Amino acid sequence: MTYDFAFFLFMGTLVTGVIWLLDAWLWAPKRKAVPLQYGTNGEIKSGSVGEPVIVEYSKSFFPVLLIVFLLRGFLVEPFRIPSGSMIPSLYIGDFILVNKFSYGIRLPVLNKKIIDIGDPERGDVVVFRFPRDPSIDYIKRVVGLPGDHIEYYEKVLYVNKKPVKREYVSLYEGPGENNTAKEYIEKLDEKSHSILLIPGRKGHDVDYVVPDGHYFMVGDNRDNSNDSRYWGVVPDKYLVGKAFMIWMNWSSGVDWKRIGTFIE
Repeated sequence: MTYDFAFFLFMGTLVTGVIWLLDAWLWAPKRKAVPLQYGTNGEIKSGSVGEPVIVEYSKSFFPVLLIVFLLRGFLVEPFRIPSGSMIPSLYIGDFILVNKFSYGIRLPVLNKKIIDIGDPERGDVVVFRFPRDPSIDYIKRVVGLPGDHIEYYEKVLYVNKKPVKREYVSLYEGPGENNTAKEYIEKLDEKSHSILLIPGRKGHDVDYVVPDGHYFMVGDNRDNSNDSRYWGVVPDKYLVGKAFMIWMNWSSGVDWKRIGTFIE
C-alpha cells in the first residue's frame, strides 16, 4: 500500500464518517436524554447544550471529503506536470485531468482493478506509478503494448520491425527546453502527436519485447526523458489513468491559451 494523498484522503473520510455515525447512534441520544436545568434568570446551569466540536467538524467535513474521494478515486483526478519530459505536448506547470476509469475501475488506495473496461492504446498519454518507487506518479506516452517488439536506434522508434512515421516541422521555439531541438509530428497507428529531438545528443538505444500485462512508455521530449528505455516497462497494476485535458497552466503566470486544451 502506498501512503500518498489518496490514502490520507481515505483515512480522513473514514474517521469523520465513523465519528458522525457514532454520534448518531450513541452520543446524540444520550445528550437528548439529559434534562436541562435552568437558573433563576433562565440561563442553562447543566445538561447538554450542543454537539462536541469534533462531532460538529466531522459532520461538516465528511460529505465534502466523501465526494472528493469518490470523484478522485473513480472518475477524474488532477495532476500537475513538474518536468519537461513531455514537451511539446505538455509544458511544465500544466495542470491536467486524468480519466480514472479508461483502463478499468480500480479500488482507490489499493489500486486493484475490479471491473475491466478497456486497455491502453498506442499513442495514449498515461499517468502511472513509477515501478521503482510507486509513491511517485509519472506521465508518458504508450508506444508499446503487450507482445510488441520495441526498438529505438539512431533516434528512430520501431514498433514490430516497422519505423514509426514522422515528419519534420521546425526548430522548437516553445518554453521548457533550453537546448536547440527539432520538432516532428509522429504517427502511432492513427494518432498523431509532436515530439522533440535534440541534435548532437546521443539517443538511448533499446531492443525489447513487451511482456504480457505491461506497457512501454516514452516521453515526447525524446532526448530529455527518463522512461521505459532506461528502467523498463510499466505493469498494468500501476496504471492510474488516461490524461485527456489541460485545465490550467501556471508557471510565471496563467497561460490562458492552454486552458481547456485536449491532450493528443
